[in-house]
Amino acid sequence: MTILMPNSTEHADLQISGMTCVACAARIEKVLNRMPEVSAAVNFATEKARVDFNPQSVNVPALIAAVQRAGYDAHPLRDFAAEKETRAEAYRHERTQFIIALLLTTPLLLEMGLMFVGLHTMMPLWLQWLLATPVQFWIGKRFYSGAWHSLRGGSANMDVLVALGTSAAYLLSCAMLLLHTGKPVYFEASSTIITLVLLGKLLEAHAKGRASAALEALINLQPRLAHVERDSVMIDVPATQVKQGDIFLVRPGESVPVDGVVLEGASSMDEAMLTGESLPQEKHADDKVYTATLNQHGLLKCRAVAVGAQTQLAAIIRLVEQAQGSKAPIQKLADQISGIFVPVVLVIATATFIVWWALGSGLAAALINAVSVLVISCPCALGLATPTAVVVATGRAAQTGILVKDAAALEHAHKLSVLVVDKTGTLTEGKPKVTDLLPASGSDDKHLLQIAASMAQNSTHPLSRALLEYAQAQQFAPIRTDSFNEQSGSGLSAKINGTDYLLGSPAFIASEKITLEDVQILALQQQGKSIIAVARADTLLGSIAFADTLRPSSTDAVARLSAMGIRVVMLSGDNAATAQAIARQAGIAEFRAEVLPQDKAAHVQSLKAEGKMVGMVGDGINDAPALAAADVSFAMKSGSDIAIEAADITLMRNDLMGVVDAIALSRTALHKIRQNLFFAFAYNVLGIPLAALGMLNPVIAGAAMAMSSVSVVSNALLLKRWQPYNRKNN
Repeated sequence: MTILMPNSTEHADLQISGMTCVACAARIEKVLNRMPEVSAAVNFATEKARVDFNPQSVNVPALIAAVQRAGYDAHPLRDFAAEKETRAEAYRHERTQFIIALLLTTPLLLEMGLMFVGLHTMMPLWLQWLLATPVQFWIGKRFYSGAWHSLRGGSANMDVLVALGTSAAYLLSCAMLLLHTGKPVYFEASSTIITLVLLGKLLEAHAKGRASAALEALINLQPRLAHVERDSVMIDVPATQVKQGDIFLVRPGESVPVDGVVLEGASSMDEAMLTGESLPQEKHADDKVYTATLNQHGLLKCRAVAVGAQTQLAAIIRLVEQAQGSKAPIQKLADQISGIFVPVVLVIATATFIVWWALGSGLAAALINAVSVLVISCPCALGLATPTAVVVATGRAAQTGILVKDAAALEHAHKLSVLVVDKTGTLTEGKPKVTDLLPASGSDDKHLLQIAASMAQNSTHPLSRALLEYAQAQQFAPIRTDSFNEQSGSGLSAKINGTDYLLGSPAFIASEKITLEDVQILALQQQGKSIIAVARADTLLGSIAFADTLRPSSTDAVARLSAMGIRVVMLSGDNAATAQAIARQAGIAEFRAEVLPQDKAAHVQSLKAEGKMVGMVGDGINDAPALAAADVSFAMKSGSDIAIEAADITLMRNDLMGVVDAIALSRTALHKIRQNLFFAFAYNVLGIPLAALGMLNPVIAGAAMAMSSVSVVSNALLLKRWQPYNRKNN
């Protein structure tokens, strides 16, 4: 596989058709990866290829041509509705062919069934041949075509097994008919095997469609119409035609057509489709509203701020599609086995034929036992074991407000032994409020607040925003500052009216040789409050205390994580006293205080150096280096300004319980994947020897093969029943 430079890479998603088993996917993947500067991954369950390529070396038509030369078809991924209609049309065609095959095969099966009850009514051999031939060569044409393309490409897939097995039974029967030997014929076996394989494919396609139901539900959420103001008149236009900046109305009981900000009105919104949270969210002027969320009452007048592919819903859909198309590391073993599966089965079938013939069982018995080996062997179950579980799990996660970036994150989350938690905005609400103004001697509340708010106006730190909100509520207007400078995680310096001022943590102010009122500050810190100090030149003007309340669910989430065997470590930029107070409230025994944003990653690395699998949860902005350093990173979705691609797993609810749910879902999904892999391996490990020993009739072997993939997909579908912790306990 070629390693691509990020700045030279383009990405394409291709819809693949014509694959019959995971060996086909492996073949296409190999063909694409042989091309210059191409890195491709093909997912058999979703029938998609994700391709990264250098546009200077290859283009999309060339990628499609390579797939077609391998004997399959491909086209650039269209919108979901178009792809759904294409799959529906293909399904109808498959169903028609199955019905025809069933009608032709039923008389042959009835004859065999009557024999089991002692009625030996023999259908004329010429009539058996007449019924079996169209099934073999018209309905079964796909298997010959697929086998030819596979063998021509230097590999072997399930089509090879079916074509060889049914052809052997059919040709042996023809020989018996032409030579008038009077020995049994096996037209019913060849026809029934093909019919059962078609039935298995129909059931598999139906089950795979149900697996992607969560994604389809997300796509179907967007409203079709929007009430938009054009030339001072409200008109109805398709939601796809709304432009950024348009003014639109959302009436009671209607869904929001695009992402916007409220201009007028008040209401409550059901945002469960985004966050998984069933409680409505109150909306007023300047609040943000999101596509497909439901307006429960009240008329809202809004301005569009994100449309089309820029909406939160579109981003979620992209992320779910990306996760469902990715491969979990645990799938690697199954892919390796599937790659050599068919050639090994061919060797076993050949050996079975030779041994039975050598033991004097006759040509017919030896051939039929070899056919049973070919027919019962199925690499599909191995190929579907992991991706179907990933598709269902990631879709179910999205429905509950947990966005998983890829299958690797889903798999690794269940292994976490340490979770590093940022304090502000993760454990706490992230909305600190001013609680105390403590002017030093020679200063007063008004002067202290005026200077502090003026310095804070150029900062995006949560305490600065809280300070500005408090000053505005007290009707203080900030003064213009000069020479503004911010030291991340420490403090600010600026000139106001030609005088130098400092604002920051007590440690920052103390480092400038300014004396603080330590006793007073320590008392507030021990209450869990954050303190900033303000100084003019070398003179303290006073201190300001802030309180940031613990999220209601944080204590319960920490308790749940501990019960799951996960060690929770809190990181905070606050001093030790404040950090200890918050940690105590949350039930966290281990914390690190006075940690600068740039140093959080080092703490994560030190925990990983202990041999631990480390997760990190933060707000996705100032925690970015630490999130990148963690084995699995979780980002709180604290507002639409945070890119949901910031971490491996994004929690649409600002709630640490989402981490509990994500880890629980990971453990449940991995349990299902292991079950599926066990079933797939056990099926082949037990079935192939039984067939080789002559203990399986080819028809029974065909039925078992047809149902193996269906059973694996059906087991994965049970993940749809998974419930988040809060929902299970309400």
